[in-house]
Amino acid sequence: MPALLSRLRSRMPFGRQPDPAAEDTATVPATAVPRTRVGAWLSRPMTSFHLIIAVASLLTTLGLTMVLSASGVYSYDADGSPWAVFGKQVLWTLVGLIAFYIALRMPISLMRRLAFPGFALTIVLLVLVLVPGIGKVANGSRGWFVVGGFSMQPSEVAKIAFAIWGAHLLASRRLERATLKEMLFPLIPAAVLALTLILLQPDLGQTVSLGIILLGLLWYAGLPLRVFVSSLVLVIVTAAVLAMSAGYRSARVQSWLDPSADAQGSGYQARQARFALANGGIFGDGLGQGTAKWNYLPNAHNDFIFAIIGEELGFVGAVGLLLLFGLFAYTGTRIARRSADPFLRLLTATTTLWILGQVFINVGYVVGLLPVTGLQLPLISAGGTSTATTLLMMGIMANAARHEPEAVAALRAGRDDRMNRLLRLPLPEPYVPTRLETARDRLRSRPKGPVDAKTSKTAKAAKDKKKAPANKKPKPQPRTRAKADSARKAQPGRDGRRRTGHAGDRRVGTTGHHGGRQSQQSQQGRRARSLEGQRYG
Repeated sequence: MPALLSRLRSRMPFGRQPDPAAEDTATVPATAVPRTRVGAWLSRPMTSFHLIIAVASLLTTLGLTMVLSASGVYSYDADGSPWAVFGKQVLWTLVGLIAFYIALRMPISLMRRLAFPGFALTIVLLVLVLVPGIGKVANGSRGWFVVGGFSMQPSEVAKIAFAIWGAHLLASRRLERATLKEMLFPLIPAAVLALTLILLQPDLGQTVSLGIILLGLLWYAGLPLRVFVSSLVLVIVTAAVLAMSAGYRSARVQSWLDPSADAQGSGYQARQARFALANGGIFGDGLGQGTAKWNYLPNAHNDFIFAIIGEELGFVGAVGLLLLFGLFAYTGTRIARRSADPFLRLLTATTTLWILGQVFINVGYVVGLLPVTGLQLPLISAGGTSTATTLLMMGIMANAARHEPEAVAALRAGRDDRMNRLLRLPLPEPYVPTRLETARDRLRSRPKGPVDAKTSKTAKAAKDKKKAPANKKPKPQPRTRAKADSARKAQPGRDGRRRTGHAGDRRVGTTGHHGGRQSQQSQQGRRARSLEGQRYG
Protein backbone atom coordinates (compact mmCIF):
# COMPACT_ATOMS: atom_id res chain seq x y z
CA MET A 1 0.00 0.00 0.00
CA PRO A 2 2.76 2.62 0.73
CA ALA A 3 4.38 1.79 -2.60
CA LEU A 4 1.05 2.29 -4.41
CA LEU A 5 0.52 5.67 -2.76
CA SER A 6 4.05 6.86 -3.63
CA ARG A 7 3.55 5.78 -7.24
CA LEU A 8 0.30 7.78 -7.47
CA ARG A 9 1.99 10.87 -6.01
CA SER A 10 4.84 10.58 -8.54
CA ARG A 11 2.40 10.62 -11.44
CA MET A 12 0.91 13.98 -10.37
CA PRO A 13 2.39 17.15 -11.97
CA PHE A 14 5.24 18.81 -10.09
CA GLY A 15 4.13 21.19 -7.35
CA ARG A 16 0.47 20.17 -7.53
CA GLN A 17 -1.15 18.85 -4.35
CA PRO A 18 -4.67 17.59 -3.83
CA ASP A 19 -7.07 20.40 -2.89
CA PRO A 20 -8.84 19.57 0.38
CA ALA A 21 -11.42 22.32 -0.16
CA ALA A 22 -12.48 20.76 -3.43
CA GLU A 23 -12.82 17.38 -1.75
CA ASP A 24 -14.97 18.88 1.02
CA THR A 25 -17.13 20.65 -1.55
CA ALA A 26 -17.64 17.45 -3.45
CA THR A 27 -18.66 15.53 -0.34
CA VAL A 28 -21.22 18.11 0.91
CA PRO A 29 -24.65 17.60 -0.67
CA ALA A 30 -26.22 20.49 -2.52
CA THR A 31 -29.52 20.39 -0.63
CA ALA A 32 -30.36 19.27 2.90
CA VAL A 33 -32.43 16.09 2.79
CA PRO A 34 -33.80 13.94 5.62
CA ARG A 35 -31.20 11.46 6.81
CA THR A 36 -33.60 8.50 7.18
CA ARG A 37 -36.50 7.10 5.25
CA VAL A 38 -38.80 7.78 8.19
CA GLY A 39 -37.81 11.45 8.18
CA ALA A 40 -38.41 11.66 4.44
CA TRP A 41 -41.83 10.05 4.82
CA LEU A 42 -42.82 12.35 7.69
CA SER A 43 -41.94 15.39 5.58
CA ARG A 44 -44.44 14.45 2.87
CA PRO A 45 -47.64 16.54 2.66
CA MET A 46 -50.07 13.60 3.00
CA THR A 47 -48.38 11.87 5.93
CA SER A 48 -50.88 13.08 8.54
CA PHE A 49 -53.79 11.77 6.47
CA HIS A 50 -52.16 8.36 6.03
CA LEU A 51 -51.30 8.17 9.73
CA ILE A 52 -54.83 8.85 10.98
CA ILE A 53 -56.28 6.35 8.49
CA ALA A 54 -53.79 3.69 9.61
CA VAL A 55 -54.35 4.31 13.33
CA ALA A 56 -58.15 4.21 12.98
CA SER A 57 -57.95 0.97 10.95
CA LEU A 58 -55.63 -0.76 13.44
CA LEU A 59 -57.66 0.26 16.49
CA THR A 60 -60.94 -0.79 14.88
CA THR A 61 -59.55 -4.18 13.82
CA LEU A 62 -58.01 -4.86 17.21
CA GLY A 63 -61.22 -3.80 18.94
CA LEU A 64 -63.40 -6.16 16.91
CA THR A 65 -60.95 -9.00 17.53
CA MET A 66 -60.89 -8.49 21.28
CA VAL A 67 -64.68 -8.05 21.50
CA LEU A 68 -65.12 -11.38 19.73
CA SER A 69 -62.68 -13.02 22.13
CA ALA A 70 -64.05 -11.46 25.32
CA SER A 71 -67.81 -11.58 24.67
CA GLY A 72 -68.37 -15.20 23.59
CA VAL A 73 -69.24 -16.59 27.04
CA TYR A 74 -71.39 -13.59 27.99
CA SER A 75 -73.28 -13.72 24.67
CA TYR A 76 -73.95 -17.44 25.01
CA ASP A 77 -75.32 -17.01 28.54
CA ALA A 78 -77.52 -14.05 27.59
CA ASP A 79 -78.80 -14.95 24.09
CA GLY A 80 -77.79 -18.55 23.47
CA SER A 81 -75.36 -17.53 20.71
CA PRO A 82 -71.68 -16.65 21.10
CA TRP A 83 -71.95 -14.12 18.25
CA ALA A 84 -74.67 -11.78 19.60
CA VAL A 85 -72.49 -9.03 21.11
CA PHE A 86 -69.95 -9.31 18.31
CA GLY A 87 -72.65 -9.01 15.64
CA LYS A 88 -74.04 -5.83 17.19
CA GLN A 89 -70.53 -4.41 17.46
CA VAL A 90 -69.92 -5.13 13.77
CA LEU A 91 -73.13 -3.34 12.80
CA TRP A 92 -72.26 -0.29 14.90
CA THR A 93 -68.77 -0.32 13.42
CA LEU A 94 -70.30 -0.20 9.93
CA VAL A 95 -72.42 2.76 11.05
CA GLY A 96 -69.27 4.41 12.38
CA LEU A 97 -67.39 3.78 9.13
CA ILE A 98 -70.22 5.40 7.16
CA ALA A 99 -70.09 8.37 9.55
CA PHE A 100 -66.29 8.42 9.12
CA TYR A 101 -66.63 8.64 5.33
CA ILE A 102 -69.33 11.32 5.50
CA ALA A 103 -67.20 13.42 7.87
CA LEU A 104 -64.21 12.89 5.57
CA ARG A 105 -66.07 14.28 2.55
CA MET A 106 -68.08 17.01 4.31
CA PRO A 107 -67.06 20.61 3.53
CA ILE A 108 -65.81 22.51 6.54
CA SER A 109 -68.27 25.36 5.98
CA LEU A 110 -71.22 22.94 6.07
CA MET A 111 -69.89 21.34 9.23
CA ARG A 112 -69.73 24.71 10.95
CA ARG A 113 -73.25 25.65 9.82
CA LEU A 114 -74.67 22.43 11.27
CA ALA A 115 -72.81 22.77 14.58
CA PHE A 116 -75.41 24.63 16.61
CA PRO A 117 -78.51 22.82 15.24
CA GLY A 118 -76.82 19.51 16.01
CA PHE A 119 -76.04 20.54 19.58
CA ALA A 120 -79.62 21.80 20.10
CA LEU A 121 -80.93 18.44 18.84
CA THR A 122 -78.77 16.54 21.33
CA ILE A 123 -80.13 18.69 24.16
CA VAL A 124 -83.64 17.63 23.14
CA LEU A 125 -82.53 13.97 23.14
CA LEU A 126 -81.03 14.37 26.62
CA VAL A 127 -84.38 15.69 27.85
CA LEU A 128 -86.38 12.91 26.19
CA VAL A 129 -84.22 10.12 27.60
CA LEU A 130 -85.16 11.21 31.12
CA VAL A 131 -88.88 10.63 30.44
CA PRO A 132 -90.05 7.27 31.86
CA GLY A 133 -91.24 4.99 29.10
CA ILE A 134 -88.93 6.58 26.52
CA GLY A 135 -85.51 6.17 28.15
CA LYS A 136 -84.41 2.79 29.41
CA VAL A 137 -82.59 2.16 32.68
CA ALA A 138 -79.35 0.17 32.40
CA ASN A 139 -76.64 -0.19 35.05
CA GLY A 140 -78.46 2.25 37.32
CA SER A 141 -78.65 5.03 34.70
CA ARG A 142 -81.63 6.15 32.60
CA GLY A 143 -79.58 7.12 29.57
CA TRP A 144 -80.47 4.76 26.73
CA PHE A 145 -82.84 4.61 23.77
CA VAL A 146 -83.68 1.04 22.72
CA VAL A 147 -85.16 0.53 19.25
CA GLY A 148 -85.40 -2.90 17.62
CA GLY A 149 -82.89 -4.47 19.98
CA PHE A 150 -80.29 -1.75 19.36
CA SER A 151 -79.47 0.72 22.12
CA MET A 152 -78.22 4.29 21.64
CA GLN A 153 -76.75 6.57 24.29
CA PRO A 154 -77.57 10.26 23.56
CA SER A 155 -74.89 11.53 25.94
CA GLU A 156 -72.21 10.18 23.55
CA VAL A 157 -73.70 12.18 20.68
CA ALA A 158 -74.04 15.24 22.93
CA LYS A 159 -70.30 15.21 23.64
CA ILE A 160 -69.44 15.25 19.94
CA ALA A 161 -71.98 17.95 19.13
CA PHE A 162 -70.72 20.10 22.00
CA ALA A 163 -67.10 19.72 20.86
CA ILE A 164 -67.93 20.77 17.27
CA TRP A 165 -70.13 23.69 18.31
CA GLY A 166 -67.68 24.88 20.95
CA ALA A 167 -64.80 24.83 18.47
CA HIS A 168 -66.91 26.74 15.94
CA LEU A 169 -67.94 29.31 18.56
CA LEU A 170 -64.42 29.98 19.79
CA ALA A 171 -62.87 29.94 16.32
CA SER A 172 -65.38 32.45 15.00
CA ARG A 173 -64.30 34.83 17.76
CA ARG A 174 -60.64 34.52 16.88
CA LEU A 175 -58.83 32.37 19.40
CA GLU A 176 -55.83 34.52 20.23
CA ARG A 177 -57.74 37.79 20.70
CA ALA A 178 -60.99 36.68 22.28
CA THR A 179 -61.76 38.28 25.61
CA LEU A 180 -62.55 36.24 28.68
CA LYS A 181 -66.23 37.09 28.42
CA GLU A 182 -66.35 35.96 24.80
CA MET A 183 -64.77 32.61 25.70
CA LEU A 184 -66.98 31.90 28.70
CA PHE A 185 -70.36 32.94 27.28
CA PRO A 186 -72.43 31.22 25.93
CA LEU A 187 -70.12 28.19 26.07
CA ILE A 188 -70.21 27.75 29.85
CA PRO A 189 -74.04 27.99 30.23
CA ALA A 190 -74.51 25.45 27.42
CA ALA A 191 -71.99 23.10 29.05
CA VAL A 192 -73.71 23.46 32.44
CA LEU A 193 -77.06 22.62 30.84
CA ALA A 194 -75.69 19.49 29.17
CA LEU A 195 -73.84 18.41 32.32
CA THR A 196 -76.98 18.85 34.42
CA LEU A 197 -79.05 16.70 32.08
CA ILE A 198 -76.40 13.97 32.12
CA LEU A 199 -76.17 14.09 35.92
CA LEU A 200 -79.92 13.58 36.18
CA GLN A 201 -79.57 10.16 34.51
CA PRO A 202 -77.10 9.83 36.44
CA ASP A 203 -73.88 8.99 34.55
CA LEU A 204 -70.63 10.01 36.21
CA GLY A 205 -68.43 8.68 33.39
CA GLN A 206 -70.09 10.76 30.67
CA THR A 207 -70.01 13.77 32.98
CA VAL A 208 -66.25 13.46 33.37
CA SER A 209 -65.83 12.97 29.62
CA LEU A 210 -67.83 16.10 28.80
CA GLY A 211 -65.83 18.00 31.42
CA ILE A 212 -62.62 16.96 29.65
CA ILE A 213 -63.97 18.31 26.36
CA LEU A 214 -64.94 21.61 27.98
CA LEU A 215 -61.54 22.05 29.63
CA GLY A 216 -59.81 21.16 26.37
CA LEU A 217 -61.76 23.77 24.44
CA LEU A 218 -60.99 26.46 26.99
CA TRP A 219 -57.31 25.53 27.27
CA TYR A 220 -56.58 25.43 23.56
CA ALA A 221 -58.62 28.60 23.02
CA GLY A 222 -56.23 30.55 25.23
CA LEU A 223 -58.03 30.73 28.56
CA PRO A 224 -55.91 32.48 31.22
CA LEU A 225 -54.05 30.05 33.44
CA ARG A 226 -55.65 31.20 36.67
CA VAL A 227 -59.17 30.78 35.26
CA PHE A 228 -58.29 27.39 33.80
CA VAL A 229 -56.82 26.14 37.08
CA SER A 230 -59.84 27.34 39.03
CA SER A 231 -62.16 25.63 36.50
CA LEU A 232 -60.14 22.43 36.75
CA VAL A 233 -60.31 22.47 40.54
CA LEU A 234 -64.06 23.10 40.35
CA VAL A 235 -64.56 20.12 38.00
CA ILE A 236 -62.47 17.83 40.24
CA VAL A 237 -64.33 18.89 43.37
CA THR A 238 -67.70 18.42 41.64
CA ALA A 239 -66.71 14.95 40.44
CA ALA A 240 -65.54 14.02 43.95
CA VAL A 241 -68.81 15.21 45.49
CA LEU A 242 -70.84 13.30 42.90
CA ALA A 243 -68.73 10.19 43.42
CA MET A 244 -69.48 10.21 47.15
CA SER A 245 -73.16 11.22 46.88
CA ALA A 246 -74.73 8.02 45.51
CA GLY A 247 -74.46 4.66 47.26
CA TYR A 248 -72.93 2.56 44.49
CA ARG A 249 -70.47 5.34 43.51
CA SER A 250 -69.44 5.82 47.12
CA ALA A 251 -68.89 2.07 47.44
CA ARG A 252 -66.61 2.12 44.37
CA VAL A 253 -64.51 4.93 45.83
CA GLN A 254 -64.23 3.17 49.19
CA SER A 255 -63.22 -0.09 47.54
CA TRP A 256 -60.57 1.81 45.57
CA LEU A 257 -59.18 3.34 48.75
CA ASP A 258 -59.26 0.00 50.58
CA PRO A 259 -59.47 -2.95 48.10
CA SER A 260 -59.64 -5.54 50.88
CA ALA A 261 -62.60 -3.91 52.66
CA ASP A 262 -65.26 -5.53 50.41
CA ALA A 263 -63.37 -7.97 48.20
CA GLN A 264 -66.49 -9.95 47.28
CA GLY A 265 -68.74 -6.92 46.80
CA SER A 266 -67.91 -3.50 45.40
CA GLY A 267 -64.22 -4.32 45.08
CA TYR A 268 -64.67 -7.67 43.33
CA GLN A 269 -64.52 -6.35 39.76
CA ALA A 270 -61.35 -4.31 40.19
CA ARG A 271 -59.71 -7.19 42.09
CA GLN A 272 -60.47 -9.71 39.35
CA ALA A 273 -59.13 -7.31 36.71
CA ARG A 274 -55.76 -7.18 38.45
CA PHE A 275 -55.74 -10.97 38.72
CA ALA A 276 -56.29 -11.23 34.97
CA LEU A 277 -53.43 -8.85 34.25
CA ALA A 278 -51.17 -10.87 36.53
CA ASN A 279 -52.11 -14.16 34.85
CA GLY A 280 -51.11 -12.82 31.44
CA GLY A 281 -47.45 -12.38 32.29
CA ILE A 282 -45.13 -11.11 29.55
CA PHE A 283 -46.53 -12.80 26.44
CA GLY A 284 -50.02 -13.77 27.61
CA ASP A 285 -52.00 -17.01 27.47
CA GLY A 286 -52.87 -16.64 23.80
CA LEU A 287 -55.76 -15.05 21.91
CA GLY A 288 -59.04 -16.56 23.08
CA GLN A 289 -57.36 -18.62 25.84
CA GLY A 290 -58.08 -16.33 28.78
CA THR A 291 -60.06 -17.54 31.80
CA ALA A 292 -61.27 -14.24 33.31
CA LYS A 293 -64.04 -13.93 30.71
CA TRP A 294 -65.63 -17.16 32.02
CA ASN A 295 -67.81 -15.09 34.37
CA TYR A 296 -64.90 -14.38 36.71
CA LEU A 297 -64.65 -10.76 35.56
CA PRO A 298 -67.95 -8.88 35.07
CA ASN A 299 -68.19 -6.66 31.95
CA ALA A 300 -65.08 -8.25 30.52
CA HIS A 301 -66.06 -7.27 26.96
CA ASN A 302 -66.91 -3.69 27.85
CA ASP A 303 -65.37 -1.60 30.64
CA PHE A 304 -62.64 -4.11 31.58
CA ILE A 305 -61.56 -5.32 28.15
CA PHE A 306 -58.04 -4.00 28.80
CA ALA A 307 -57.70 -6.72 31.47
CA ILE A 308 -58.57 -9.37 28.85
CA ILE A 309 -55.95 -7.88 26.51
CA GLY A 310 -53.35 -8.09 29.27
CA GLU A 311 -54.32 -11.69 30.04
CA GLU A 312 -54.44 -13.03 26.48
CA LEU A 313 -51.77 -10.87 24.80
CA GLY A 314 -49.65 -10.27 27.87
CA PHE A 315 -47.57 -7.28 28.81
CA VAL A 316 -46.33 -7.01 25.23
CA GLY A 317 -49.85 -6.72 23.82
CA ALA A 318 -50.95 -4.19 26.46
CA VAL A 319 -47.91 -1.99 25.86
CA GLY A 320 -48.40 -2.31 22.10
CA LEU A 321 -51.96 -1.02 22.47
CA LEU A 322 -50.77 1.91 24.55
CA LEU A 323 -48.10 2.68 21.94
CA LEU A 324 -50.81 2.67 19.28
CA PHE A 325 -52.74 5.27 21.28
CA GLY A 326 -49.46 7.17 21.64
CA LEU A 327 -49.17 7.20 17.83
CA PHE A 328 -52.70 8.56 17.72
CA ALA A 329 -51.67 11.32 20.14
CA TYR A 330 -48.73 12.25 17.90
CA THR A 331 -50.94 12.26 14.81
CA GLY A 332 -53.61 14.44 16.39
CA THR A 333 -51.02 16.91 17.68
CA ARG A 334 -49.35 17.00 14.27
CA ILE A 335 -52.64 17.74 12.49
CA ALA A 336 -53.57 20.46 15.00
CA ARG A 337 -50.13 22.08 14.71
CA ARG A 338 -50.08 22.07 10.90
CA SER A 339 -53.69 23.24 10.35
CA ALA A 340 -54.30 26.80 9.19
CA ASP A 341 -58.02 26.87 10.01
CA PRO A 342 -58.51 27.80 13.71
CA PHE A 343 -61.72 25.75 13.83
CA LEU A 344 -59.99 22.57 12.67
CA ARG A 345 -56.99 23.27 14.87
CA LEU A 346 -59.10 23.66 18.00
CA LEU A 347 -61.42 20.73 17.21
CA THR A 348 -58.55 18.35 16.42
CA ALA A 349 -56.63 19.22 19.58
CA THR A 350 -59.74 18.87 21.75
CA THR A 351 -60.67 15.52 20.18
CA THR A 352 -57.17 14.21 20.77
CA LEU A 353 -57.30 15.27 24.42
CA TRP A 354 -60.76 13.76 24.89
CA ILE A 355 -59.84 10.32 23.48
CA LEU A 356 -56.57 10.21 25.39
CA GLY A 357 -58.40 11.26 28.56
CA GLN A 358 -60.80 8.34 28.20
CA VAL A 359 -57.88 5.97 27.59
CA PHE A 360 -56.11 7.23 30.71
CA ILE A 361 -59.22 6.87 32.89
CA ASN A 362 -60.13 3.41 31.58
CA VAL A 363 -56.64 1.96 31.88
CA GLY A 364 -56.22 3.75 35.22
CA TYR A 365 -59.19 2.08 36.91
CA VAL A 366 -58.38 -1.33 35.36
CA VAL A 367 -54.87 -1.33 36.86
CA GLY A 368 -56.14 0.17 40.14
CA LEU A 369 -54.81 3.73 39.89
CA LEU A 370 -58.30 5.32 39.72
CA PRO A 371 -61.77 4.41 41.00
CA VAL A 372 -64.13 2.68 38.57
CA THR A 373 -66.09 5.23 36.51
CA GLY A 374 -67.50 3.16 33.63
CA LEU A 375 -65.76 4.97 30.78
CA GLN A 376 -65.05 2.68 27.84
CA LEU A 377 -61.77 2.18 25.99
CA PRO A 378 -62.27 4.02 22.65
CA LEU A 379 -62.68 1.69 19.63
CA ILE A 380 -61.70 -1.32 21.76
CA SER A 381 -64.57 -1.84 24.22
CA ALA A 382 -67.93 -3.22 23.11
CA GLY A 383 -70.10 -0.13 22.88
CA GLY A 384 -72.03 0.74 19.75
CA THR A 385 -72.65 4.46 20.24
CA SER A 386 -69.14 5.05 21.57
CA THR A 387 -67.55 3.26 18.60
CA ALA A 388 -69.65 5.16 16.05
CA THR A 389 -69.02 8.58 17.57
CA THR A 390 -65.29 7.94 17.93
CA LEU A 391 -65.05 6.93 14.26
CA LEU A 392 -67.00 10.07 13.36
CA MET A 393 -64.47 12.26 15.17
CA MET A 394 -61.59 10.42 13.55
CA GLY A 395 -63.19 11.12 10.19
CA ILE A 396 -63.21 14.82 11.07
CA MET A 397 -59.53 14.57 12.01
CA ALA A 398 -58.77 12.90 8.67
CA ASN A 399 -60.65 15.72 6.93
CA ALA A 400 -58.52 18.22 8.85
CA ALA A 401 -55.38 16.36 7.76
CA ARG A 402 -56.42 16.79 4.11
CA HIS A 403 -56.88 20.52 4.74
CA GLU A 404 -53.32 21.14 5.88
CA PRO A 405 -51.78 23.87 3.68
CA GLU A 406 -49.14 21.55 2.22
CA ALA A 407 -51.70 18.81 1.56
CA VAL A 408 -54.07 21.27 -0.12
CA ALA A 409 -51.28 22.60 -2.32
CA ALA A 410 -50.14 19.09 -3.29
CA LEU A 411 -53.62 17.78 -4.10
CA ARG A 412 -54.72 20.85 -6.03
CA ALA A 413 -51.46 20.80 -7.98
CA GLY A 414 -52.41 17.38 -9.33
CA ARG A 415 -50.19 15.21 -7.16
CA ASP A 416 -51.43 11.63 -7.20
CA ASP A 417 -52.36 10.05 -3.87
CA ARG A 418 -53.48 6.43 -3.85
CA MET A 419 -55.67 6.75 -0.74
CA ASN A 420 -57.53 9.79 -2.10
CA ARG A 421 -58.04 8.05 -5.43
CA LEU A 422 -59.29 4.88 -3.70
CA LEU A 423 -61.78 6.78 -1.52
CA ARG A 424 -62.82 9.09 -4.41
CA LEU A 425 -62.42 12.20 -2.28
CA PRO A 426 -62.97 15.71 -3.66
CA LEU A 427 -60.21 18.28 -3.72
CA PRO A 428 -59.90 20.19 -0.42
CA GLU A 429 -60.53 23.90 -0.37
CA PRO A 430 -57.83 26.23 1.01
CA TYR A 431 -58.62 28.08 4.20
CA VAL A 432 -59.93 31.61 3.61
CA PRO A 433 -60.90 33.76 6.64
CA THR A 434 -64.44 35.09 6.65
CA ARG A 435 -65.18 38.77 6.05
CA LEU A 436 -66.15 39.26 9.67
CA GLU A 437 -62.91 37.75 10.92
CA THR A 438 -60.84 39.77 8.46
CA ALA A 439 -62.55 43.06 9.35
CA ARG A 440 -62.23 42.32 13.04
CA ASP A 441 -58.53 41.62 12.72
CA ARG A 442 -57.97 44.81 10.76
CA LEU A 443 -59.73 46.91 13.37
CA ARG A 444 -57.79 45.35 16.22
CA SER A 445 -54.38 45.33 14.56
CA ARG A 446 -54.58 48.74 12.79
CA PRO A 447 -51.88 51.10 14.15
CA LYS A 448 -52.85 54.62 15.13
CA GLY A 449 -51.96 56.91 12.20
CA PRO A 450 -50.96 60.58 12.32
CA VAL A 451 -54.50 61.75 11.54
CA ASP A 452 -55.94 59.65 14.33
CA ALA A 453 -53.22 60.83 16.71
CA LYS A 454 -53.86 64.48 15.82
CA THR A 455 -57.61 64.05 16.20
CA SER A 456 -57.25 62.36 19.57
CA LYS A 457 -54.80 65.03 20.70
CA THR A 458 -57.20 67.83 19.66
CA ALA A 459 -60.08 66.14 21.42
CA LYS A 460 -58.00 65.72 24.56
CA ALA A 461 -56.98 69.39 24.52
CA ALA A 462 -60.58 70.46 24.10
CA LYS A 463 -61.62 68.24 26.95
CA ASP A 464 -58.93 69.66 29.23
CA LYS A 465 -59.92 73.20 28.25
CA LYS A 466 -63.52 72.45 29.07
CA LYS A 467 -62.57 71.09 32.48
CA ALA A 468 -60.41 74.16 33.35
CA PRO A 469 -62.18 77.06 35.22
CA ALA A 470 -63.20 80.07 33.14
CA ASN A 471 -61.71 82.81 35.42
CA LYS A 472 -58.28 81.23 35.55
CA LYS A 473 -55.70 83.43 33.81
CA PRO A 474 -53.02 81.84 31.67
CA LYS A 475 -49.59 81.81 33.25
CA PRO A 476 -46.96 84.05 31.62
CA GLN A 477 -44.28 82.03 29.93
CA PRO A 478 -40.76 82.65 31.27
CA ARG A 479 -38.34 84.33 28.93
CA THR A 480 -35.29 82.38 28.06
CA ARG A 481 -31.77 83.75 28.29
CA ALA A 482 -31.32 83.74 24.50
CA LYS A 483 -34.47 85.83 23.99
CA ALA A 484 -33.36 88.34 26.62
CA ASP A 485 -29.93 88.79 25.01
CA SER A 486 -31.38 89.27 21.57
CA ALA A 487 -33.91 91.82 22.83
CA ARG A 488 -31.16 93.72 24.66
CA LYS A 489 -28.99 93.91 21.50
CA ALA A 490 -31.91 94.99 19.35
CA GLN A 491 -32.86 97.86 21.71
CA PRO A 492 -30.49 100.66 20.36
CA GLY A 493 -31.90 100.52 16.88
CA ARG A 494 -35.39 100.92 18.19
CA ASP A 495 -34.27 103.99 20.29
CA GLY A 496 -32.63 105.59 17.25
CA ARG A 497 -35.86 105.43 15.36
CA ARG A 498 -37.67 107.09 18.24
CA ARG A 499 -35.18 110.01 18.33
CA THR A 500 -35.65 110.75 14.64
CA GLY A 501 -39.33 109.96 14.73
CA HIS A 502 -40.53 111.96 11.63
CA ALA A 503 -42.69 110.91 8.81
CA GLY A 504 -39.66 110.46 6.61
CA ASP A 505 -38.13 107.98 8.96
CA ARG A 506 -40.59 105.41 7.77
CA ARG A 507 -39.24 105.82 4.26
CA VAL A 508 -35.65 105.82 5.43
CA GLY A 509 -36.27 102.83 7.63
CA THR A 510 -37.37 100.78 4.68
CA THR A 511 -34.53 101.57 2.31
CA GLY A 512 -31.79 103.46 4.13
CA HIS A 513 -29.28 103.24 6.90
CA HIS A 514 -31.63 102.37 9.76
CA GLY A 515 -33.12 99.47 7.90
CA GLY A 516 -29.66 98.00 7.22
CA ARG A 517 -28.66 98.47 10.80
CA GLN A 518 -31.83 96.72 12.04
CA SER A 519 -31.31 93.72 9.80
CA GLN A 520 -27.67 93.48 10.89
CA GLN A 521 -28.68 93.58 14.56
CA SER A 522 -31.38 90.94 14.02
CA GLN A 523 -28.81 88.66 12.38
CA GLN A 524 -26.51 89.19 15.37
CA GLY A 525 -29.44 88.33 17.68
CA ARG A 526 -30.17 85.14 15.76
CA ARG A 527 -26.48 84.20 15.86
CA ALA A 528 -26.42 84.83 19.61
CA ARG A 529 -29.57 82.74 20.04
CA SER A 530 -28.07 79.88 18.13
CA LEU A 531 -24.88 80.03 20.16
CA GLU A 532 -26.88 80.10 23.39
CA GLY A 533 -28.71 77.05 22.18
CA GLN A 534 -25.43 75.28 21.46
CA ARG A 535 -24.07 76.19 24.81
CA TYR A 536 -26.97 75.23 27.00
CA GLY A 537 -28.96 72.94 24.78
